[in-house]
Amino acid sequence: MRKKGEPLLFREVQYFRQPWLWFIVLGISSIAIYSVVEQLILGRPFGDSPASDSLVLAVGIIFGVALPVLFYGMNLTTEVREDGLSYRLFPFHRSFQRIGSSDIRHGQSVSYRPLRDYGGWGIRYGADGKAYNVSGNRGVRLELRDGRRILIGSQRPEDLAAAVQIITGGS
Repeated sequence: MRKKGEPLLFREVQYFRQPWLWFIVLGISSIAIYSVVEQLILGRPFGDSPASDSLVLAVGIIFGVALPVLFYGMNLTTEVREDGLSYRLFPFHRSFQRIGSSDIRHGQSVSYRPLRDYGGWGIRYGADGKAYNVSGNRGVRLELRDGRRILIGSQRPEDLAAAVQIITGGS
């Protein structure tokens, strides 16, 4: 979301690269691919009550290929410029979501409990508002002038909070 003439104060791109997550994703992918190989290539139906070949192929493509590709490409990009903070959780946001600097009352670096406070990672809702996070347990909690709270997960929360303080005049 680069705008000509506006200096970039902060930029971070985070990916879903947690080993435990990839263990699960690749485990599911392996089972799907194994079922395709067993039933469609080796001619041995997978399981006691096999699905049709077209269903096995569809499951193989969706879970064996598309799921890992989706998780590999999924990312949270956060940018701060003088006019505000922009974020995008790709592929769920096709374009950047923007919060104007005048809409931010306060931003501070925080540690949080992703599972307990928000129910996990991604685009999440909790008692403390909405969260956008991909890994870890640190971020910047924004309090907006309309009363909403948004947590932006970050591997560099102090830098993000400092950039937010610059654009809000230190509040």
